[in-house]
Amino acid sequence: MHHILAWNREHERNCWKGPYSLRLFEKYMRKGTVLDAGCGSGRYTIPLASRGFNTTGIDVATKAIRRMLDTAGARGLQVDSAAADVTRLPFRDSSFDAVMCYGMLQHLLVDERKMAISELSRVLKKGGYMFIEVFGEEDMRSGGDEVEKGSYRRKSGVIYHYFSWDELNWLLGGFELVELTERKSNCVFRGVRYMRHMFRAAARKP
Repeated sequence: MHHILAWNREHERNCWKGPYSLRLFEKYMRKGTVLDAGCGSGRYTIPLASRGFNTTGIDVATKAIRRMLDTAGARGLQVDSAAADVTRLPFRDSSFDAVMCYGMLQHLLVDERKMAISELSRVLKKGGYMFIEVFGEEDMRSGGDEVEKGSYRRKSGVIYHYFSWDELNWLLGGFELVELTERKSNCVFRGVRYMRHMFRAAARKP
């Protein structure tokens, strides 16, 4: 992937913070080993560790991982980590009970998304769950320098892809789709109304 420098610059700004909702995850998981793919500075990894999950966070941005480990250490939490590309994971087959994949797939190009899903499936145990959150194609942030259909490169160098319902269903075709929800909400910026569009999914490895 070619996004590493861009993501390190993004995390220098420390703009990716939490807390974020774990409601969907907690609906299906009570204990176990969790891989947080694209963990950033730990906005999900650290809350999961604080709930007693054996949690590993991976990211291509080493600066974000260092910040996550510093925060976890300050809170007395044990978190494993790796600077890793989600298309080539450094873990054995069937290593995790669940995979957290919030806000990560949307930053990959189409071939990378396919490889990422294949790798995440490989390290997930049979019967394990994958949790996904991505931008939808009607989101106000969609647009710009289009590098692939529905994928845009921002000035920062970071890729953003905006999913359709059918596309996300197709990407998860090797899983049992347990739950897929679509959320559209309005926000007002400088007097103008815009739409936020998101998908969240829970999928089970058969």
